[in-house]
Amino acid sequence: MMYGWRLRIGLIVPSSNTTMEPEFYRICPEGVSIHTARVPLEEVTPDALVKMADYVLDAAKMLKTADVNVIVYGCTSGTLIGEVKWERELTSKIERKTSVETITTASAVVQALKVLDIKRVVVATPYIDKINELEKKFLEEHGVKVLSIKGLGVVKNIEIGKLAPWISYRLAKEIFKPEADGIFISCTNFRTLEIIEKLERELGKPVVTSNQASIWAALRTIKEPVEGYGKLLKTYFTL
Repeated sequence: MMYGWRLRIGLIVPSSNTTMEPEFYRICPEGVSIHTARVPLEEVTPDALVKMADYVLDAAKMLKTADVNVIVYGCTSGTLIGEVKWERELTSKIERKTSVETITTASAVVQALKVLDIKRVVVATPYIDKINELEKKFLEEHGVKVLSIKGLGVVKNIEIGKLAPWISYRLAKEIFKPEADGIFISCTNFRTLEIIEKLERELGKPVVTSNQASIWAALRTIKEPVEGYGKLLKTYFTL
């Protein structure tokens, strides 16, 4: 029997991303498989992210040949860089080209924040300030108030992938505000799986991360809760 007999996820990732696939593999329940295509990216800058999008349609066409059920464009900054209209148009282009349902990380995060009723959020990122400004604008255009956002100023994506989970943990705690409804840790190359539930227990608020939200959005078609990676994956499949 073919792998992915319940669900085959086609994943598009930046070429320098070393985190998203391993985190997806850890979360996937039985009968779900991941099939990946890569698009060129070395630096997380606005120009590089926009240029990366030029390769996405070809990557999506290749994933279609694996008979995937859903396509995830797995890059947070790369799917919000052109703001809300640009992200929606990119999603539509992929779906028209492949006839496969398509999810972007940016849209998955917005969906996750909404189902968790997070209207006021604090955001931790590894990004430079320019990317953070665009992220704040994107979230607020979707009706989510960003109370604070802080990045680490890392430009090289391969260096983001080398950051240990305790770095995202400490950054999230540093920016936390009690009046926030939840925490968002951004970037599909920023390791977070090990610290989601620790933060939720210690801060008493739900935590959304880019990879957690992306796979949650893909797994909603089979409606199977997954333990160990936060309230979102554990609870919000039967709403």
